[in-house]
Amino acid sequence: MTTTNNSRLDVIDALRGFAIVSIMLLHNIEHFDFYFAPGGLPDWLKAVDKVIWDSLFFLFGGKSYAIFALLFGMTFYIQYHNREVRGEDFRARFAWRLVLLLGFGLLNSMFYHGDILSIYAVLGFALIPVVRLSSRWVLTIAIVLLLQPYAWIEFIQALPNPDQKLGDPASWAYFGIANDYFANGSATQVWWGNLTNGKIGVIRWSWENGRIFQIPALFMLGMLAGRKGVFKEGNQAFWRKTLLIALLAFIPFYLLKTWPEAWGIGQAVSRPLLTIVTSWSNVAFMVVLVSTFYLLFYSQAWLAIFSPLGRMSLTSYMVQSIVGTSIYYGFGLGMYKYTGASFALAIGIVLALVQRQFSVWWLARHPQGPLETVWHRLTWIGGASLIHAKN
Repeated sequence: MTTTNNSRLDVIDALRGFAIVSIMLLHNIEHFDFYFAPGGLPDWLKAVDKVIWDSLFFLFGGKSYAIFALLFGMTFYIQYHNREVRGEDFRARFAWRLVLLLGFGLLNSMFYHGDILSIYAVLGFALIPVVRLSSRWVLTIAIVLLLQPYAWIEFIQALPNPDQKLGDPASWAYFGIANDYFANGSATQVWWGNLTNGKIGVIRWSWENGRIFQIPALFMLGMLAGRKGVFKEGNQAFWRKTLLIALLAFIPFYLLKTWPEAWGIGQAVSRPLLTIVTSWSNVAFMVVLVSTFYLLFYSQAWLAIFSPLGRMSLTSYMVQSIVGTSIYYGFGLGMYKYTGASFALAIGIVLALVQRQFSVWWLARHPQGPLETVWHRLTWIGGASLIHAKN
């Protein structure tokens, strides 16, 4: 088993920071899940908005959170291995760490119901029973999960009546309710609505779109990446091969998911198949992004600009939820009424630059971000170690 020599890898910090920025940009053009197109825009600006929307979703939609999931598993492996070499078992402490993450996630969910921290916290428990399995078994389990077993069950069940008309996905009703308090609710109404109605809607949406299976699979693949040490410098040959395979897989998956009407099959069978193909397409392109980033990182020094954000990813993610919803929702500045994708992207870029500068300033004075420090100290409460974490 190959391991990393250091508990922190610069490329991981930079890649995590890259994911944070891409999430920031997507959340802004979405108005933080408040989908609203302002009226009165000139045709040329609508055209520009559409290009920006389509481009950002092509590049990052369904991929940024997947990068995060992969790196979550990678970080778990580093933490587990660092304790293992000291003769300690990290599993119980990791379980407590996940409980703490759930707390952060629920707090974040008050502001942004699309929060991923709470979902990662719950699904992260899947790593505990597999961490001592052989890599072959872990890979097998991850592949089974990536195959989207429940969607295949739905597909098989639909075969006797493939043309059956299906109703809207259950999550849509919750999101429809959310739009009302996003626009007209007070801050407390938004926070309560997000924790109740919104959270249920997001969980249902995650189930409907296969992410409940995909996320733990990516955790496990990240853990395997840690075991194999593939993110260490000198693995360019591995990542070039991985990039080629991912590209070859992505092209047919993308074509299939983009034009499902060309399949010529009924809605009852096409909906679960579309879930499967979309999931595979997103994972394939996520691997394209990760491979490309790795291959460029060691030759393009400027990519290290993402590292400070990556080292403060928990703080950065939660702050963008608080600030972003205050900008776009009705209880705040209500900018959803005025900003199409172009202006929202500009706001997102400014916020990302400010967050990055704050991260640089903070890390020049502290070894960790503020929420990272709280998470670390609470993780090791009652333990022998309260030293600052390196990962």
